[in-house]
Amino acid sequence: GQGSTFRISLPALAGAAADDERPAAVAAVGGNETVLVVEDQADVRKYTVSVLNEYGYRVIQAENACEALLICDRDRGGIHLVLTDVVMPNASGRELADKLETLQPEIKVLFMSGYTDSIIECHGVLERGAEFIQKPFGAADLARKVRAVLGASGACG
Repeated sequence: GQGSTFRISLPALAGAAADDERPAAVAAVGGNETVLVVEDQADVRKYTVSVLNEYGYRVIQAENACEALLICDRDRGGIHLVLTDVVMPNASGRELADKLETLQPEIKVLFMSGYTDSIIECHGVLERGAEFIQKPFGAADLARKVRAVLGASGACG
């Protein structure tokens, strides 16, 4: 019945105002390439497609690896990047990427997962150095990562 008192001591910022210490934001860069989004969770897929559309990309979506392979076979050479979830029912993103490598070796692949890249790498799902983005991601982070994987040009063809 007497309550509690908490005292929090924070160090004072010496010299400059807090705004002066913040790094300048790096603008996310869009593009006009075609991205195939492969994600079994409808809400995540819808969000990802929406973000990429806002940044100027042409986006095709697939619910699973089988659907993605059919789309890639039908649209040979037209897809520049496959953004795929790592863990999906029936076939993983890694299995999809392996099949795509023989079908269309020029397609770039960006993996996404709610698991950290170190956990996925440790369990042998992804090889070291694979392009990866951690879920959940913000719109600007996704756009920057996609642009980085595709290359800096911002335009294709």
